[in-house]
Amino acid sequence: MEYRPIRVIISGGGTGGHIFPAISIASKFKELNPDSRILFVGAKGKMEMEKVPAAGFDIIGLPISGLVRKLSLKGVLHNIQVPFKVLYSKSKAARIIKDFEPDIAIGVGGYASAPLLSAAVKKHIPTLIQEQNGFAGLTNRMLSKDVDRICVAYDGMERFFPKDKIVMSGNPIRPSIKASTPEMKAQGCAHFSLSENKMHLLVVGGSLGCGTLNKTMMSWIEKGCPGGENVEVIWQCGKFYEKQVSKFMESHRCPNIHFSAFIDRMDLAYACADLILSRSGASSISEICMAGKACIFVPSPNVAEDHQTHNAMALVNKGAARLVKDADAPEHLMDEALALLGDKEELARIEKNAAALSLPDAAKTIVDEAYKLLKSK
Repeated sequence: MEYRPIRVIISGGGTGGHIFPAISIASKFKELNPDSRILFVGAKGKMEMEKVPAAGFDIIGLPISGLVRKLSLKGVLHNIQVPFKVLYSKSKAARIIKDFEPDIAIGVGGYASAPLLSAAVKKHIPTLIQEQNGFAGLTNRMLSKDVDRICVAYDGMERFFPKDKIVMSGNPIRPSIKASTPEMKAQGCAHFSLSENKMHLLVVGGSLGCGTLNKTMMSWIEKGCPGGENVEVIWQCGKFYEKQVSKFMESHRCPNIHFSAFIDRMDLAYACADLILSRSGASSISEICMAGKACIFVPSPNVAEDHQTHNAMALVNKGAARLVKDADAPEHLMDEALALLGDKEELARIEKNAAALSLPDAAKTIVDEAYKLLKSK
């Protein structure tokens, strides 16, 4: 395929699950033709306004936001402004399309996708959306009838989208995440000062942290880490919980527990892990499958339409992961994790099934679909 220089708008954000796949897509466009121009459009005040420029791309913010469902005076005042913000964002999106003159517009979900993609459709500009989750987000469901192509990461997405527009692409992930090898595992053990003769448990709460996973770990530590004599733990507690966990660990010395607010070499953390405990965001799942690792997912109950449970069950139903409910985790998660660590045959089976679900060329598949759309127009 010829990757000629093109002008691309990528819109959406709000969470890392939208932003980081979008950056991966943008990076792939630039890798295949450095002369291509990329412009991001996000929502003012959201994390994409910081993360996208940090990745080296330009971004314009729209003053769009969603409704606040919690009843309060502040919420009512916010909601009164929402329709006006939507109208202004639609007008600004149309101006952005006119000024930038994109060859194609790509939406990744989030508030800003709707006005931008709608403006592109009205101008007859080719459009593509990428849905990261197993339960499609509201913005992408709304846009699906008008866009030209829909790239997905899970089977059965015809429940939400027109079947003839769907392409199975997978979710773009960080290029540093690769299938784990014995050499990478040894490197990971050295990096985190772990013993190669012990089993290794990776607890990933995300960059901000996960209260449930942290509570589970602290409860287990308070009990004296029962059953964990031959287990070393790498625990990412998150920046939000760093002070709390640090204070707790000062009075609970555990040489087998290695905790930090953030893990800078997640590729090596995956590589040396025999089992992972994690939330089931779309990007996390894609990375864990790419690494070919066994995982017990604890889906967040605080996300739209319980999409993390849908994400996790797509793997559980194929024998590629286990699931423990958020409410059950503090009491039962560590018992199940330790039992699974003791069953090497089952670990190997889950690892094999997870690796089989990985789609390592997701970003390139999406970029190729964009070029196919341009060729067909």
